[in-house]
Amino acid sequence: MDGGDLLRRWAERHRRYHDQGHLLEVLDALDRLSPDVPREVHLAAWYHDAVHEGRPDDEQRSAGLANSALATIRGVDTAEVVRLVLLTATHDPTPGDPSGELLCDADLAILAASPKRYLAYAADVRAEYPHVPDVDFARGRTDVLCALVARERIYRTPVARELEPRARANVGAELVRLSAAGSPAG
Repeated sequence: MDGGDLLRRWAERHRRYHDQGHLLEVLDALDRLSPDVPREVHLAAWYHDAVHEGRPDDEQRSAGLANSALATIRGVDTAEVVRLVLLTATHDPTPGDPSGELLCDADLAILAASPKRYLAYAADVRAEYPHVPDVDFARGRTDVLCALVARERIYRTPVARELEPRARANVGAELVRLSAAGSPAG
């Protein structure tokens, strides 16, 4: 797989949020969060949503794609890239995992966007699951968001920790909207 193939994946028609714009936001967030981003973290960012079909195994399939695409490239720790891609399924790196913390914080940086941008993000995520009834989507999305805000910290890197209050406010407002849509969040 070459870079063009990878970019075409990010541009698939069914993607509304997990598209090339999201990839650029994650790459930009990496640069904002750390002056020294390891090569494997950059590669994991490129592959973390390379497969996005709204299925439970999307991260596993993205990791498999990274593994097959990078296995023959000299100087790349493919196992580390695969590990990092898989970590984006939970966004819960273990303490003392700076690469995992950096990638997860960059991927979740959208949570601390302006309220207007956050609303667009939430709408785009919903649009990626047209086959899921509203009540079921609200329940599943509520579960994901509640798991994030139940943590002591959403963000782990020092720069991203400063974004925590805005992220919690955005997620809290979305949980209220989801509750109105029939979710058990309230």
